[in-house]
Amino acid sequence: MSLTVEQVKARNQDLIKEVLEVYPDKTAKRRAKHLNVYEEGKTDCNVKSNIKSIPGVMTIRGCAYAGSKGVVWGPIKDMIHISHGPVGCGQYSWAARRNYYIGTTGIDSFVTMQFTSDFQEKDIVFGGDKKLEKIMDEIEDLFPLNKGITVQSECPIGLIGDDIEAVSKKKSKEFGGKTIVPVRCEGFRGVSQSLGHHIANDAVRDWVFDKSDNKHPEFVGTPYDVAIIGDYNIGGDAWASRILLEEMGLRVIAQWSGDGSIAELENTPKAKLNVLHCYRSMNYISRHMEEKYGIPWVEYNFFGPSKIEASLREIASHFDDKIKEGAEKVIAKYKPMMQAVIDKYKPRLEGKTVMLFVGGLRPRHVIGAYEDLGMEVVGTGYEFGHNDDYQRTTHYVKDGTLIYDDVTGYEFEKFVEKVQPDLVGSGIKEKYVFQKMGVPFRQMHSWDYSGPYHGYDGFAIFARDMDMAINNPVWGLTRAPWAKA
Repeated sequence: MSLTVEQVKARNQDLIKEVLEVYPDKTAKRRAKHLNVYEEGKTDCNVKSNIKSIPGVMTIRGCAYAGSKGVVWGPIKDMIHISHGPVGCGQYSWAARRNYYIGTTGIDSFVTMQFTSDFQEKDIVFGGDKKLEKIMDEIEDLFPLNKGITVQSECPIGLIGDDIEAVSKKKSKEFGGKTIVPVRCEGFRGVSQSLGHHIANDAVRDWVFDKSDNKHPEFVGTPYDVAIIGDYNIGGDAWASRILLEEMGLRVIAQWSGDGSIAELENTPKAKLNVLHCYRSMNYISRHMEEKYGIPWVEYNFFGPSKIEASLREIASHFDDKIKEGAEKVIAKYKPMMQAVIDKYKPRLEGKTVMLFVGGLRPRHVIGAYEDLGMEVVGTGYEFGHNDDYQRTTHYVKDGTLIYDDVTGYEFEKFVEKVQPDLVGSGIKEKYVFQKMGVPFRQMHSWDYSGPYHGYDGFAIFARDMDMAINNPVWGLTRAPWAKA
């Protein structure tokens, strides 16, 4: 028997009270601000966000270094990114995401390679500036085709005061003006990887844009130049998006960070429109380009045919009739293909419920793709979202949806146990917990080693993967906790 919306709201409110009862009073009072039930018509999910996690309470968040090196800068393929500090941070971020790229690894592309200054105790005592200089010299000798270097500072760098800016300026002169970018993304900064995104964006502004005026004089612009911002090409996502933009008549002059290059970064201020995928990680640089260069930007969502159609039309509205007609042709071309996907998988997935807990934009953007398959998202939340993320989420979620910010491991397990979704979509840290509970799961940070999920091509893969997870016969061989006697 299905519950009414009012019954769902009451159940979810009671569930929030139940999970808070296990905490000490002070902790419960603080965590209560991060949990809520969405009410239709509200312009905010009414949860606190972007606040420091409570010590001793498990969090899934990353650090500022992870936001800069792991997300924004790391996928720039023809630059070498030095993890400046102890080896652990670099090892953790090394090839952790499937940021696909075109190029020859170790020759002109370096995304899946790790470069670290491997700090030891003596470096903490005496400083690592000289070591950093030596590393850059070795990089120039061993990898002469690299187009630039970034210095991604780890926690000790900020604590001991290494002058990475001075080293970067010195070596840039020695290397004939090569772009060398110092990034002050020490992990202890901010409350999560979100500040690392902002710091990385500011480094692009200060060390790339402000120094790129006379570069690439051969570049010839067109009225239809666009840049894809904030797409990390996980499993080929950016390529799937780029296909559609080019089919509708636009010219993509840059995409970053996924499969991106320093030249594309430098040419981005020449675009006529920036199309922004991951708002959380790249809205800062998009706003800067709007203010300084007068380039408008628009968010887009290429998850599922419904959102793709709306986004293509929104992007086309910034151009002339040629592009608007091109958008309609693209939509018409793929409509029968998408209907075939829906006809195949919707009968197997309709009515199934999903709970999400991911980073970036996924807690809201993928909702439309699930709904295209007849599924319903009954709970969602962000690892490191801000208030404006939750405001945007109100355009996607339904009345009574359970909302949780920076949810703890205990809370998430209890929510899933009581709500009993047919699928959980979260990260690698949660994957095996829920699978051991007997709950179908998809790793929605890097598509569980599948993908792409963007674009029309990606929707077919998305639908297949959700069906494969939920209707896998293995779940008949195990029992979820609520199914046990």
